[in-house]
Amino acid sequence: MLVNGTVAEGFEPVREAFAANFALLGERGAAVAVYRDGRRVVDLWAGTKDVDGTAPWEPGTAQIVRSATKGVVAAGLLLLHQRGELDLDAPVGTYWPEYKAAGKERTLVRHLLAHRAGVPVLDRPLTPAEAADPDLGAAAVAAQAPVWEPGTDHGYHAQTYSWLTGELIRRVTGRPVGAWLADEIAGPVGADLWLGLPAAEQGRVGRVGDIEAPRAAGALKLRPKRAVSAAYADPDSLTRRAFAAITPLPDENDPGYRAAALPASNGIATADGLARVYASLIGEVDGGVRLFTPGTVELARAERSAGPDRVLVVNTRFGLGCMLHGSASPLLAPGSFGHPGRGGSLAFADPESGIAFGYVTNGFRKSVTADPRAQALVRALKVALGA
Repeated sequence: MLVNGTVAEGFEPVREAFAANFALLGERGAAVAVYRDGRRVVDLWAGTKDVDGTAPWEPGTAQIVRSATKGVVAAGLLLLHQRGELDLDAPVGTYWPEYKAAGKERTLVRHLLAHRAGVPVLDRPLTPAEAADPDLGAAAVAAQAPVWEPGTDHGYHAQTYSWLTGELIRRVTGRPVGAWLADEIAGPVGADLWLGLPAAEQGRVGRVGDIEAPRAAGALKLRPKRAVSAAYADPDSLTRRAFAAITPLPDENDPGYRAAALPASNGIATADGLARVYASLIGEVDGGVRLFTPGTVELARAERSAGPDRVLVVNTRFGLGCMLHGSASPLLAPGSFGHPGRGGSLAFADPESGIAFGYVTNGFRKSVTADPRAQALVRALKVALGA
């Protein structure tokens, strides 16, 4: 496999791991980018643009990044807090009065961000067309009764995070979430990242699809814990219901779906776009824009939820919107914060090392929070840093 792009001196292990993902882990098409202290030190791509095609991945090829979108949208909410426009300790109903319904009047903004709001499911799932309508989605979560008392426990809001965060940004700013993120984050930073893909950018985006892990001779097949398997198999479990809040599953290659703005699941980005956003959270990028103050960085990565996750049925750690380093989602170091996308993508920042990382792929595997290909790249990055 021909690996394209460049790595700075000392970061050669990342190139080697990236090539090995194609040779050993069944990668079809992917890219990885790494910034250190605001300067790009890794920029690699290889394979095909489409998971089922032959056209090559090119510089600027973008892909849907699923839940890696969550971290970017959370950064938007924290940016509003930094500017004094959003109080994390205020009830959500302060900004969104309709949300007070069905026992949610004491839900705080920070509960939404930390997956403690108690509404990971919808009693009546939305169709893909309904989910793409921000008014319908917001009305659905506003009317939904919580399945636990908000603030008392945590569970991954896999799909409902879209309308919780998107509507909150719309109520605070008066603007659609995708347009606001374009003007306040992606644009100033110079990141190729969209929530609601413009028609003019459709041609840059590859087709995605599910792929199977290769069966190497003599390799052990890793099996999830029995409780996790049972939760995904039970149609009445919070796990299945949370991921089925949109039913049937959307066609992620449909231009109409890509044009919608679902902050939990359908952001589209290049690897460089993701890494560049996270680099801008912890420092100046290319000597220019920095989005977060040091205080907001600390706010982003302070642990707000930890332990058994009522939806994912494993131990998870969350700050205010981002996942934190832990067994469910290993990042670079204990102080890292970011977010994976189910089945592949990963983005994070590590303030201590000055590292920002972005990885995107067109082939999705069954992993939820710790894809083996992304983890191989993170391990190689540790080697390069001497960690």
